[in-house]
Amino acid sequence: MHIAINGWFYDQESTGSGQYLRHLLTGLRKVAPDIELSLILPPHIPPPAELSPTINVVRAGKALPPSSALRNVAKVLFEQRAFPRIARHVGADIAHVPYWGTPLQCPVKLITTVLDVIPLLYPIYSRGPLASLYISLVSAAARGSNHIITISETAKVDIEEQLRIPEQAISVTYLAPDERYHPHIGAEHDEAIRDKYNLPERFTLYLGGFDWRKQVNELLLAYTYVGEADGDAFPLVIAGREPTYDNRLFPDLRAYSRRLKIDDYLRWIGFVDEADKPALYRLADVFVFPSLYEGFGLMALEAMASGTPVVTSKAIVFEEVLEDAAFIVNNAREMAGAIIALLIQKPLRDAMINQGLALASNFSWRKTAEETLAVYEAIYRS
Repeated sequence: MHIAINGWFYDQESTGSGQYLRHLLTGLRKVAPDIELSLILPPHIPPPAELSPTINVVRAGKALPPSSALRNVAKVLFEQRAFPRIARHVGADIAHVPYWGTPLQCPVKLITTVLDVIPLLYPIYSRGPLASLYISLVSAAARGSNHIITISETAKVDIEEQLRIPEQAISVTYLAPDERYHPHIGAEHDEAIRDKYNLPERFTLYLGGFDWRKQVNELLLAYTYVGEADGDAFPLVIAGREPTYDNRLFPDLRAYSRRLKIDDYLRWIGFVDEADKPALYRLADVFVFPSLYEGFGLMALEAMASGTPVVTSKAIVFEEVLEDAAFIVNNAREMAGAIIALLIQKPLRDAMINQGLALASNFSWRKTAEETLAVYEAIYRS
């Protein structure tokens, strides 16, 4: 069996699609050493030195143009023309697109991983005619896949409803924290990371995006209560590359924090290198992930695997994946109460850490790869 995999996101290891692709390739090579794997890369990504030599790497076409607008066009051309053409050329039995970028026509059997359908659930994420056209294109194309893989039962239900794909055509394969997210492995470097980002001795952590769905504004509002308790001793560290705020998709969080008068309790540390994230989780006293919606919510599991207690919003997927190992709250006031309780009540904190570690140990990329392989084999035989 020969699988050709679309590698557009291979060089974007800080994105969900990039992480999924990299871990899946590594996992598949471990659980199925005999299958043939071909990674089809766009021309702007050089052959990865870290990739197993048993994975064929094929690069498509000419170098991409530098402008973002032309790059978007090149992405569509790669998805719709180059990838399916090369999949046939290399003799693949199955073509796998590990993100929502399905070709309308594919000369071999096609599997698409749809991590979520956020642009359909929240139209603010598909603003503008070109974005709407692209979502319409990949929505129609996804229905032509031989099978859909997604990453949670929550996402599966949304795919059924939004893309009108029958339940039996969708499989769920959960994600997992990488093995480097651990309470002790690599901890000897933690103080160097503390110095690198000028982190306080104790702190609450937010790490992620700043778009409307992430509800960082709710966390800032919660910190008006935490600040009253002792914001100086337990500041909020906000990690991630800040966008250009537009007060629509990206609410102006800086302006909001000034209105709330909580700037004294905040530390904005900007972009965090991927290699530094395990230490950042370990150094934090509490990790807060207030997102309105996620396809899976991997960062919460990464924090748990690192030995840090987690507070999340009441998004359905958190109730599915995290169960009772996280503090799941309804609003900013409850969020503040959960943060304060975890900061000052050691027995509670220890109990939540242990529950989080136990839960995180149930997930592995090996299991994800095995379940994905089962989908390949079923489609190959059909």
